[in-house]
Amino acid sequence: MKVLVTGSAGRFGRSVVSALASRGHEVIGVDLTPGSRGPCAAVLPADVTDTGEAFEVVARYRPEAIVHLAAIATPFGRTDALTYRVNTSAAFNVCQAAVRLGVPRVIVASSPTVIGYGAPGGWSPAYLPLDEAHPARPWNAYSLSKLAAEQTMASFALAAGDATRFAAIRPCFVIAPEEWAGAPTQTGHTLTERLDDPGLSAASLFNYLDARDGSDLVERLMEALPSIPNGEVFFAGAADALAREPLAELLPRFHPGTTEAAAALTGTEPAFSSAKAERLLGWRATRSWRTELVTEPVTEPADRTA
Repeated sequence: MKVLVTGSAGRFGRSVVSALASRGHEVIGVDLTPGSRGPCAAVLPADVTDTGEAFEVVARYRPEAIVHLAAIATPFGRTDALTYRVNTSAAFNVCQAAVRLGVPRVIVASSPTVIGYGAPGGWSPAYLPLDEAHPARPWNAYSLSKLAAEQTMASFALAAGDATRFAAIRPCFVIAPEEWAGAPTQTGHTLTERLDDPGLSAASLFNYLDARDGSDLVERLMEALPSIPNGEVFFAGAADALAREPLAELLPRFHPGTTEAAAALTGTEPAFSSAKAERLLGWRATRSWRTELVTEPVTEPADRTA
């Protein structure tokens, strides 16, 4: 298929582009700062928060599928007003352009933050692990914008009927391949630092997702869209937690309101369930920090008697 990927130069976007291109798809990259063309058939610096630009991009390339990843990617990195405006307008424009111009498949990136963990007044989940049926309780501009993007997607899915098939994904804390080897993550810390200091990962409930596993999900979902209910939402996370201790012990330490629900988590079980993606798409993350993390080799001390 010809696939248009917005946010193609981002942490997740780069892996999605590489995965789709390697499997024979013709990928069109769209990003404000697209960088080199890489495996893309074409790249275009465009601002999809502008309605005219969003429509022009879709009209120019006439893709068979759109993977919409472009957004301000983290909470509190920009002003609240800008974060909300950029993320909501980009999602609306891309969905509208897709429906009006006849794109048959659209995937929109959301976020696990819509669940509302980390709220200043405390947070108590209804149950753990979290799944797509758990109530959304966004408390900041970023999480609110992502829930709005999901609802925008769902609204256009209702309006389009079967003409355009939609889905949204909630990828956990995305780990790019180079970050396993020590490059800083999106928070500025290395993965080893996040494992050594549980407080660094506690804010995100110790969730994570290898970008390549996320890319596999995107392709599988793109292929499956005609055969699953329109407008579905999927969590996507690793099969374990980014922690050396069980979450049944860690979560209550950093989120006191989770004590009762966390007791249901056993062993290395994560706080987020990807069971729906496994059930409807046959997808399950295969990479873990236990298999992917590159550690420095231990250097034996020099023999001082030599």
